[in-house]
Formats: sequence, C-alpha cells, structure tokens
Amino acid sequence: MKVLITGITGFVGSHLADYILSHQTPTQVLGLARWRAPAENIRYILDKITLCYGDLVDHSSLRRILAEHRPDIIFHLAAQSYVDYSFLAPAATLEANVIGTCNLLEAIKTLKQATDYDPVIHICSSSEVYGQVKEDEVPITENNPFRPASPYAVSKVAEDMLGLQYWLSWKLKTIRTRMFTHTGPRRGQVFVASNFSKQIAAIEMGLQPPVVKVGNLDSLRTFLDVRDAVKAYWLLVTKCPAGEVYNIGGIETMTVGDMLKKLIKLSRTKDIKVEVDSKRLRPSDVTRQIPSTQKFCKATGWRPTIKFDETLESILDYWRHYYDVKSYKMPEARPIEMGQAKFVPLGVDGSKR
Repeated sequence: MKVLITGITGFVGSHLADYILSHQTPTQVLGLARWRAPAENIRYILDKITLCYGDLVDHSSLRRILAEHRPDIIFHLAAQSYVDYSFLAPAATLEANVIGTCNLLEAIKTLKQATDYDPVIHICSSSEVYGQVKEDEVPITENNPFRPASPYAVSKVAEDMLGLQYWLSWKLKTIRTRMFTHTGPRRGQVFVASNFSKQIAAIEMGLQPPVVKVGNLDSLRTFLDVRDAVKAYWLLVTKCPAGEVYNIGGIETMTVGDMLKKLIKLSRTKDIKVEVDSKRLRPSDVTRQIPSTQKFCKATGWRPTIKFDETLESILDYWRHYYDVKSYKMPEARPIEMGQAKFVPLGVDGSKR
C-alpha cells in the first residue's frame, strides 16, 4: 500500500507518518514537500519515507507525482493553518488552501478519467468553519451552520465544499474531517499551548522574565492530543465511506486560561505572572469550540486515550529540550509513543549539541 501525505514536514503530517511507519507496516509513505520546507520534524524518518518535491499551487507537479507513484490513500493535510496570519495575508491563505486543494483534486480527477486510478482522499477541514456558535448549538454537530470568522476559516469552508463537490460530481472518494483543537510536541510556536509552553521553558532557563504574554484566555475549547488525532485519521480512511464528513476532537474541555494554569503548575519556576498582550488579540475570535464526535466514534470505534495533562507535559518537555535544559530528562517511553522519532537536545539556535 502507498500513502501520500501532503504537508508531511508539518506538525500533524510528521506525526501521521510516524504512526503509519510504527503501526501499519508494510506501507510505503510518500510525502509532498516544497524544496525549501524544513525537515526538522521528519529528520529521523527521512530514510524510511519518499519525499516528492512539488507544490499544491503548481498543478503540473501534482500530476507528475500522482502519475508516477499512484498512492492508494492521500492525506491532504498541507495548508496555511495559522489563523492570525490569514488576517494579514488573506489572498495567500486562499491560494494555498483553496486553489491548492482544487489543483490536487483536479490532478486526481484527470488521472482517474485517463486510467483506473481511484484513491481514497482525506480532505482535512477545520472546526473553524463553524465560527462563533450559539450556546444552544453546543456540542457542535456536523449539521451546524458555517459562520467563518477569519480568512483561514473561509478557506476551510471552500476546501470542505470542494471535497464534497468532487465526490458528488466526479465520484472522487473524498472523506472530510473537521478537526477541533489538537496539540502536542512539534506544534508550531504560534499556536496557543505550544506558545505558552515555549515561554515557560524560556522562563525556566532565565531567558525571559517570569511573565507569560497571552491573548484571549476566555475561549472555551476541547483539547485533543495529536497522537490520538492521527490514529483517528487512519481509521477514517480505512473504515469510513466516501462522501461523508466527520467532526474529530477531544473529550477534555476547558478555557485557554485554565489550560495555562495547568502549564504553570507543571513549571519548575514559581510566581509566574500572566500579562495580556493586545497584539495577541484577533479582530474576530471563536470562543466556543466543543465538538460532538458521536458520528465518527460510532463509525470507527475511536476514542481518545491520552490524558491532556500528559499532552501538556510532553509539549513543555519538547521546548525544554529545544532550550537544551540538561537537567530535564525525557521519559524513555515517550519517543516510542510518538513513533519512530527520538528527541535530540537542540540549542537555542536549533543546532545539535
């Protein structure tokens, strides 16, 4: 079996590759990557995967890769995924997420019409499509109205609907997911749990005053560990029918402020203060993200298994290692839990020590 992951060098893509290599052998893992994409997240599996260089906004590169490799399953995870940046660069966000998805689906359609190629395609949408839901709409089901509150969310509505349209019009075997808040080691530093963890790790090293800068702490979210998320994605493509859409999310709900309190409690530094930074507040925000995952759980039998406290500890340990805190030792079982990757302490500049 051949699996293609777009966005394999990213947060979820790298964890998905780890999971497949660890649990679904023999499976050949292919990854779509741009030549300039950093390979830090996949550096320990580079000898186990095949990188296919191309770009979602270049249709010809996608046709070439698909015709050459003909993957059986395609996980389309690549995206401009930072909500705040989408307000600064809406056109770039729409090009990457909407035009990129359209190019991928068109390339698959063209190859299907010319040959018997007919892969399963996971279209990764987002809970952001629901926007600010009403109190009586919680927990959020797949039938909830779309109220996108950012250019990123608009792009994900379009991506979601493109997946549906290519199933209805051309019978491409697309399955869509709307993933709610998920996090873990390797999460980009601009995302909330990772950002707070990095700040706390810097405070512990004496590289930052004992103050965590924050945005809106009142947003209510249900958190999921990325390792549970990628298990869900594999079950999706092996158990769910084409044309369907599923919410996927965790079972532990709290405000962003309560999440921060958990992180501060895990810190080895006492008396950390919290300070609101107006630059971290969005022009419009989504403050109530609580999913109903009943449809997906019924279809696959999936349930989250990793406690969120463990997730937070693993993120904090990741950033401690980033700052090369030699007094902290990663639990031996953790690299196994996260797949093939083994952590090597990195210096502040990202170099190996």
